[in-house]
Amino acid sequence: MVSRSQNKLMIGRRELLLGLGSLASVGSLTRCKSIRQSNSIQAIDDPKRDFAVAQGASLKERAAAKGLIYGAESRFPDLSSNPALGTRFAQECAMLVPGWGLKWFVSTPSSPPLCPHPHQFDFTAGDWMADFAKTHRLLFRGHTLIWHISLPPWFEETVNRQNAQQFLVRHIKTVAGRYAGQMHSWDVVNEAIATFQGRADGLRKTPWLKFLGPKYIDLAFRIAAVADPKAMLLYNEYGLSYDSSDEQAKRRAVLKLLEGLKSQGTPCHALGIQAHLRGNKRINPQSLRKFLRDVASMGFKILITELDVRDDKLPLDVTVRDRMVAQAYEDYLSVVLDEPAVIAVVTWGFSDRYTYLSSFHPRSDGAPVRPLPLDADFKPKLAWNAIARAFDNAPKR
Repeated sequence: MVSRSQNKLMIGRRELLLGLGSLASVGSLTRCKSIRQSNSIQAIDDPKRDFAVAQGASLKERAAAKGLIYGAESRFPDLSSNPALGTRFAQECAMLVPGWGLKWFVSTPSSPPLCPHPHQFDFTAGDWMADFAKTHRLLFRGHTLIWHISLPPWFEETVNRQNAQQFLVRHIKTVAGRYAGQMHSWDVVNEAIATFQGRADGLRKTPWLKFLGPKYIDLAFRIAAVADPKAMLLYNEYGLSYDSSDEQAKRRAVLKLLEGLKSQGTPCHALGIQAHLRGNKRINPQSLRKFLRDVASMGFKILITELDVRDDKLPLDVTVRDRMVAQAYEDYLSVVLDEPAVIAVVTWGFSDRYTYLSSFHPRSDGAPVRPLPLDADFKPKLAWNAIARAFDNAPKR
């Protein structure tokens, strides 16, 4: 059971297990400016790397030219209070994802919670974001219907084995039903796998699993499909981008879950890969490509749903740091966009001014983090160039 105190700690994003594995120290990174690129090693810092890109087109235009969608996450308090952010967002993005407004419970002074009481919903934030998307002709994407984090304070005292299904069904019908026909896609179930917890099926021990058993996943998708039959329905997961033993185990568990959903006829249409990357950690292109092919071979589409690059362990020097972040973006996207089943790339945030990483993974030296395409003044960084180059070089869908 997730306690009330745990939920409060998880207001913006979960801070636990964004990725596993050892990290090289800043000192070793600065000593080793570049690592030879091969089938399993990408550059960590290559000062000679060229991030030049043809000018003129936005990220959404470059993506659309290849049959892709580019979008970003934003939060109601940020987007509603900063017209400059809204202007840049509409210029560059084709899709909007509310970071907070459609989760069960995220309460801040400027963002009312969706489910403040057991029998009450407040759609202030969600409706504003939906109107923004409609006004600016953006696709709207829902995040998230079922998750073990951001449950309301009343959940622990109210929900039990006898009524859990009723609450799950009512929540999905109410929330997905309200935006029926407006959503491009929904993260129906989020982060349901935790192989380290020791279950044979790899499922995370959540309140939903405790009360309803594994069937809760299939049930959530079936209710969502009825509530919003036009939306693409996703299973969304983190920890799938690298080649550590832990992430390999999670990949196997995800494939097993998707196979099970497919065999049951569950209306799950796509896998969401969060892709919270680290600027000093290497991907294995070969194994990542294989994982993507395995997902696609079952008929699932793939969306990169929460892409960003942590820089909290990178050198302080902004020139070096921005280059390393850009390299991580381009190296990752150059692999995943080779897979035709990948149809969208969504960065988890758009400007460094508004990123959960400032709070959850700050730098020990106190310098501002710089994980996103635009800087704090909404100006493009090398990360923007890297994403643009990846779109420009991607095969057309």
